[in-house]
Amino acid sequence: MIRIAIVIGSTRPRRRTAVAARWVAEVANRHPAVTAGEATFEVVDLAECGLSVLDEPLPALFGDYHHAHTNQWAQTIASFDGFVFVTPEYNHSAPAALKNAIDFLFAEWNNKAAGFVSHGVHGGVRAVEHLRQVMTELQVANVRTQVALSVFTDFEITDPAEPGIIAPGPHQEPTLNELFDEVIAWSRALKPLRAAAGQAVAA
Repeated sequence: MIRIAIVIGSTRPRRRTAVAARWVAEVANRHPAVTAGEATFEVVDLAECGLSVLDEPLPALFGDYHHAHTNQWAQTIASFDGFVFVTPEYNHSAPAALKNAIDFLFAEWNNKAAGFVSHGVHGGVRAVEHLRQVMTELQVANVRTQVALSVFTDFEITDPAEPGIIAPGPHQEPTLNELFDEVIAWSRALKPLRAAAGQAVAA
């Protein structure tokens, strides 16, 4: 079975990202691969992972982790075959908390697949531009399909200080299912490379 993490890429209180991630998880649970028992999706919330600002004495490339929070994070990421990153756009890029969490590890990301669901005034697309470069360096296959949620048309917001209610346009769920198709397919295709590298591979 292919295991995919839905990563909530913001730790800010009252995050609109968590609202978007819940929608992603709801759609994922209806996906044919999930109902057929071929794939599972699980939400991973960075706000609950207990990571500090990167504090490992050695670069992640060496895989020699000294801190308990790093080892726990490594076990979490190693257990998945692919990822759907749900991210806002902060100042033309991804949140620092997400980049920090990514930078803690190296091999645990390798030979897996990732898709992106973004949100923001411009749909969060510029955050994804940067994340694609980072994922490529980590040997993560980026799928082409992307869901970009507009704060103006895909959410109902009455108070700017609150996350609001997600109300995706009619094209968004079909696009999200295409993203799932691609992430699952690439995660499965890369399974032999994970096995050859000695990574944990789901049955």
